[in-house]
Amino acid sequence: MAISRRVFLSSAAGVVVAATAELTLSTVTALAAPSSYSPTWASVDQHPPAPEWFQDAKFGIYFHWGAFSVPAFGSEWYPRNMYVAGSAENSHHTATYGDPSVWPYNNFLDGARDKAGNWVQFAPRLASQGGNFDPDAWAQLFVDAGARFAGPVAEHHDGFSMWNSSVNEWNSVRRGPKLNLLQIFRDAIRGKGLKLLVAMHHAYNFNGYYDHVPAQPTTGLKKLFGQLDTATENQLWYDKLKEVLDLAQPDILWEDFDLSKVDEAQRLNFLSYYYNQALSWGREVVATYKDGYDNKGEVFDYERGGPADISDPYWLTDDSISSSSWCYTVGIGYYSTTQMLHALIDRVSKNGNMLLNIAPMADGTIPQAQKDVLLGIGDHLKRFGESLYDTRAWTVYGEGPTKMGGGSFTTPVAGTNKDFRFTRDKAGTVLYATVLGWPGSSTTIATLASDRIDLSSLTSVQLLDSTAGTYIGLPAPTQGVDGLHLALPSSSAPFGALAYVLKFTFAGPIPALRPGGSGVVTAYSDISYAGTAAGLVLGGYTAAQLQSAGLAPRTISSLRVPAGYQVIGYSGDNYSGTAWTFSADNADLRDTGNNDAITSLRVIFNPAAYFRIGNVTDGLALDSGGNVAYGSNLKQWTWDGSPNLQWQAVDLGDGYYRLVNRANGMVADGWGATASGAPAQQATWNGGTNQQWQITDRGNGRYSIANRTTGLVLDGGGQVGSGSVTKQWTWDGSPNLQWTFTAQ
Repeated sequence: MAISRRVFLSSAAGVVVAATAELTLSTVTALAAPSSYSPTWASVDQHPPAPEWFQDAKFGIYFHWGAFSVPAFGSEWYPRNMYVAGSAENSHHTATYGDPSVWPYNNFLDGARDKAGNWVQFAPRLASQGGNFDPDAWAQLFVDAGARFAGPVAEHHDGFSMWNSSVNEWNSVRRGPKLNLLQIFRDAIRGKGLKLLVAMHHAYNFNGYYDHVPAQPTTGLKKLFGQLDTATENQLWYDKLKEVLDLAQPDILWEDFDLSKVDEAQRLNFLSYYYNQALSWGREVVATYKDGYDNKGEVFDYERGGPADISDPYWLTDDSISSSSWCYTVGIGYYSTTQMLHALIDRVSKNGNMLLNIAPMADGTIPQAQKDVLLGIGDHLKRFGESLYDTRAWTVYGEGPTKMGGGSFTTPVAGTNKDFRFTRDKAGTVLYATVLGWPGSSTTIATLASDRIDLSSLTSVQLLDSTAGTYIGLPAPTQGVDGLHLALPSSSAPFGALAYVLKFTFAGPIPALRPGGSGVVTAYSDISYAGTAAGLVLGGYTAAQLQSAGLAPRTISSLRVPAGYQVIGYSGDNYSGTAWTFSADNADLRDTGNNDAITSLRVIFNPAAYFRIGNVTDGLALDSGGNVAYGSNLKQWTWDGSPNLQWQAVDLGDGYYRLVNRANGMVADGWGATASGAPAQQATWNGGTNQQWQITDRGNGRYSIANRTTGLVLDGGGQVGSGSVTKQWTWDGSPNLQWTFTAQ
């Protein structure tokens, strides 16, 4: 029978709290941004990627709206697909407007009549002029939805600029609505006190979007359809961005994929220009990316997804309110409010922000069904926003049966009343546990079990009430080895909500959460492996995360580092300042001049070590097959010490690794797989995200290995024989998907 113990609350409940030693968070400041930037990676990499305001904001809104909204068919890829013979868009276009050879996409911009004689053009009219387009009402909707940043897609793949461009005559002032839409949105959004985001998708315009469009006869049409020479296209890519920066001065410049195909010099020109302009504006800005940048000065964006676990550095996902299209189409489908809200809560708990896309109609009408979802999210944020805004990820993101994320293109799902997601306040004294459904008259939080956390400094447990800033006090909980047991007001919810929030307030810092396993590295507050100890698993630890692990910043005096691992300690928070590397035990950090000097640290695999990567279920080792061809499948083999079975795990500095085979020098490659069961392969290292892997500690010396592009994890396949192909699978906790790393 498990023994429970009572957790004493504050004196307000008539109980005295036991005195505890109070640790305070370090006030170490990260390195200041440079006074200017030059177009080199060494320079732009110094840009702070995710300023505090961005990490506080959590939720933003943008919108796919343009000439592609006019046909309201298929998706925002209509301009491309209308030229693809046999596609649904081609058939629709031919039937409605005519063959694309005689009724081209630019007719949606310049205006023309369809087969029924109707005038067709992207030409929304402002509400002030009798139309349905009301930018101030849009901005107010974003405020009511709880967004802290918002803005337009200023140019999609179609090549139509939504501002008065001097480098692109295909723009919204010279054609279509004859309005400077970017300027209008800038003024409306900033007028409501929101940060401004501008999204640019134009890298793909000349890199494949219009690959089915025949050669165009004029320079102007070649520009629209991405058919200019490479040097001119790359210069145009930069010139458009420069115009956007000068006009809108965005707080966030969001970019879509295919940046890696843009000339590196132009990418660096853009980043350095943006960061230098931001210095002159007196603003901290954010540049996001999906490829083409290196995750040091910029924020990585997951399309329609997010990681399966807490991921560092701070990240972003862009998702859509629609399950079928990013722009408005007739019959468009929507995710539920619950799905989108729970996805937001999950992403915040994992150290990320969510940018949600809506799909207005061509005339500027936002459909009521979309408003309903936004206002539903806004209702939760208005009432319970203290558990999300201005918070930070805790030591673990949560618990429960519902798995969310795991990479890009993962569908948002609604959680259950057994799913919890954790956040904490920035001071580190309040822990929030959001439960994704009313759990009834009682609930148990397994993460807060007696063998994992000391709750003697807990002063109160409250349920956030339906009105912001009001609370329902709860009885003193009991803590056992199976979790923290809480009594709730009643079996039925005291008020309606899509999620409920428990608030745990402590007398001082939130106590350290002991890992489920012992950790691979042990850090000590005193020399000679004495004093307070914390087991640290693979990953990064900011000052706040070290505090949560039980060690205040600048208190580490000795380290135990087992073979195959490294600790990189930093003098500043967020992995900044002077760095020290430890690849073995060190009983006295005074010997290296950095005793009590480590503010943040990373635990990584030693990049010089070779490992046997063994599957937990079948016991076989990951096998390259030796000197095989580029693209060969990865297999598994009985361990025999061969170089084929030995791998380096080389940290890339951003939470991801490349896995390098000792025999052939190639790396493990996800190969862009989209479905569970696809093989993992190998290729020469090219830096692509399909060759980057997130290695997550799953306890007891076991790890999952998730591909950055596919979101799938390496899969042994069960009880299979030597020579079996190593596959990829959606993470579900199975031992088939878990691996051990043994240093050789």
